[in-house]
Amino acid sequence: MKLELENLTKKFGNFTAVDHVKITMTNGVYGLLGVNGAGKTTLMRMLCTLLKPTGGTIVCDGKNIFEMDGEYRRLLGYLPQEFGFYPEFTVRDYLFYVASLKGICPAIAKKRVRELIAKVGLSNAANKKMKKLSGGMKRRAGIAQAMLNNPKILILDEPTAGLDPNERIRFRNLISELSEERLVLLSTHIVSDIEYIANEIWLMKGGRLLRTGTADEIINSMPEKVWQCFVEKNMVSDFMRKYKISNMKSEPNGVELRIISNEKPLAQAQSVKASLEDVFLYYFEEKAGDENAAV
Repeated sequence: MKLELENLTKKFGNFTAVDHVKITMTNGVYGLLGVNGAGKTTLMRMLCTLLKPTGGTIVCDGKNIFEMDGEYRRLLGYLPQEFGFYPEFTVRDYLFYVASLKGICPAIAKKRVRELIAKVGLSNAANKKMKKLSGGMKRRAGIAQAMLNNPKILILDEPTAGLDPNERIRFRNLISELSEERLVLLSTHIVSDIEYIANEIWLMKGGRLLRTGTADEIINSMPEKVWQCFVEKNMVSDFMRKYKISNMKSEPNGVELRIISNEKPLAQAQSVKASLEDVFLYYFEEKAGDENAAV
């Protein structure tokens, strides 16, 4: 399975949401990382044929996906940020309903629903109404509906938004398991969602791909250094004005700072290995994580 994006562009009036994106994907997990408004959802909606590009092409194994029509959609599983469901449906009823919309025959649907309910850990909630599910359970039901047709291409838009840390870990493990023998594209603004499961990471800003590569390649792409130092509390505001601070930890007698800078910020500062969160701050000029996420 190969997806090729060639100079893919999407404009809304004078605004360019996706700007000449060129990338090739094969089987594996791809992590699309960027702040809200970077163009991630627009890119994914084009990959799902929900939006037509203004320019460029998307080719699947040599065929334009907008010309493949149903042939392409049969290969595709999609979990949007917000997916619709009837609140009075049970999890099982919801999955059977989606299976019928996808044209899956009843015998196959019965088998797939049973298998997927177990795979996503909803066996004890199969007869629960969708409106009664927690946020994490709803996302698991969303993954199950995306997997009903056993897709070769799985596209997940901000799949862990609003989940607690335990659910997020469970979700990452599930995605890693589902990625065998298929292409998975996962968008997020939360570094930890993709740091350990993505074979390749894309940094997206202003509709463009800034960097692509493995986690190590992305980290090594940052030209500035990361420093760790301890300062008095009354010095913190001054350091925040001068430098990019990726982390700070308050102690009884001062504050430990993690600083991104070409120059050594203090004589006693120690050079430390950069992390993916440091890279996020460097390229996007804000700290990654839920506390800075705008939904």
